[in-house]
Amino acid sequence: MASEALQAALGERYDALSTSLRDRLIGFVLAAFDSLGSYRDAEAAEFLDRVLPVVLSAQQQMGQITDAYLSALLADMLGGPAAPVGVQLPEALRGVDPAEVYHRPFVTAYTALSNGKSYAQAVAEGRTRLLSITETDLQLARTHAARQSMQRGGAKFYRRELRGTKNCALCTIASTQRYHVENLMPIHPGCHCKPVPLVGNRDPGQVIDEALLREAHDAVAKGIGQSDAGGRTPDYREVIITREHGEYGPLLAVRRHEFTGPKDLPDS
Repeated sequence: MASEALQAALGERYDALSTSLRDRLIGFVLAAFDSLGSYRDAEAAEFLDRVLPVVLSAQQQMGQITDAYLSALLADMLGGPAAPVGVQLPEALRGVDPAEVYHRPFVTAYTALSNGKSYAQAVAEGRTRLLSITETDLQLARTHAARQSMQRGGAKFYRRELRGTKNCALCTIASTQRYHVENLMPIHPGCHCKPVPLVGNRDPGQVIDEALLREAHDAVAKGIGQSDAGGRTPDYREVIITREHGEYGPLLAVRRHEFTGPKDLPDS
């Protein structure tokens, strides 16, 4: 019980720190965007000069607190000292220059204007994209750091833990599965799940929470008129899948029967 209490306390502390970091960064980035007199190239350059150092610092901080949390968690699970030694996160988490990534909200605004939308609507669309980019990059920092930390700590498998009282169907169903530590946790824009190591080297199997999986299936089935006591009709493992996104790696997605083109992929 003491171990469970400690692990719960570690999780709560990590959640508080990561949520505070995310909220402060988003507040800063959006305020900087809102304060621009216009959204022309000169103002975009000014925005990047002001915002990028803070964004990159916050990503490194997310890596540090994730490493500290998982090191302490693994030490409690496996025995031994908690010894975070740091993680190495590249500035270009997506493999793309961050300056290019954070210029995309301006491109979104320009495109909206060229399509005949009002100035206010164009700025709002740019702002929404900026929010998605910022959130996604912090989550990428978390997942990259977690993989390094868990591999160093000797974990072989992990699960994804839901955050808060409301979670999307993608995350809920994905949380019932086990993942291999060498693989990045699949995410989607707006995802706040966190990776948690599973104790032991024995593979627990693909599904680790049958009860939650059945509940999720039943909830979704209400909307499409199908249900099954075994939670396998329809088989949502064939509906919710992992795709490889060119920039941020494994992406939780819904299998679509029609052709998927570039416009169907998140570009945050």
